[in-house]
Amino acid sequence: MDQPLKVTVLAGGIGGARFLKGLRMIKNTQISVIANNADDITLHGLRICPDLDSIIYNLAGVADLTRGWGRAEESWKIQEELTKYSDEQPWFNLGDKDFATHIYRSELLRQGVPLHEIVANLCATWGITMEILPATNDEIETQVVLQRALEGRPFIHFQEWWVSHRAKLPAAGFEISGIRNAKPAPGVIFAILQADVVIFAPSNPVVSIGAILQINGISQAIKETRARVVGLSPIIGASPVLGMADACLRALSIETSSSGVAKMYGARKNGGLLDAWLIADSDSDQCQEIESYGLLTRAVPLLMVDDEITATMAKDALALVNLEVAR
Repeated sequence: MDQPLKVTVLAGGIGGARFLKGLRMIKNTQISVIANNADDITLHGLRICPDLDSIIYNLAGVADLTRGWGRAEESWKIQEELTKYSDEQPWFNLGDKDFATHIYRSELLRQGVPLHEIVANLCATWGITMEILPATNDEIETQVVLQRALEGRPFIHFQEWWVSHRAKLPAAGFEISGIRNAKPAPGVIFAILQADVVIFAPSNPVVSIGAILQINGISQAIKETRARVVGLSPIIGASPVLGMADACLRALSIETSSSGVAKMYGARKNGGLLDAWLIADSDSDQCQEIESYGLLTRAVPLLMVDDEITATMAKDALALVNLEVAR
């Protein structure tokens, strides 16, 4: 039997999770995932890892696909009781099943267990064989720099900006606390250097993929790996496929378009990060511009309607860098 294709994916939460569900349908692949954890937050004394949990819940088949986050068939008793004590309506909703995950993780963190081992335990519990790695074991948190201070605060946590304010507060930029000393989690650099292909999932290019890339050594490893590096655009037309990436791009004065994100990542042969960039078929008029940046490009359907269509997207990404798989 042929050796499996080693695929390493950089991924954020919901968009990354949906992509991974399609990717794993491709036979004879060995997949490693480097998941963003720069949007983690501590609430109620518990460490919450939204992107990691979204990936795990989706791959385990227990995610709430209607709401788009959290666990399916959820109840809300703990949050209701907490609201009675504080007399404040929560802006970050946590269900009872979700609370169990955060309690389990937080207790192990207090015992000194590193995050990557906790993630491995969660994956084993849910029967997930795909290797899921947090980008770092260090505690990092994305802060949003506001154009105008909110109640005297010049910046707020990303989750407050994203969830409570729906990214409506004009942002001047993003800073990640703890990033200066953050090191890649064990296995992250190896996963990049030993891969046959590295894929940037169609996740937020600023606060998901972009946050991963800011961790010491990760961008350099992507520039140095022997693997081909291909990304899938999270933008179709002038809008993000999921979430509010346009608000993040706007804060950095980056055009909300496939070509705008391609230019931001850049071509490896010109000192950037990608070899190829897959865009939506409706954006085919941007191919020439993207190719001028030194990137291979192709326009194909990119809406992740179901796992089968998403698997086809993943196969198209592999084909773009001359890695054919069974169709």
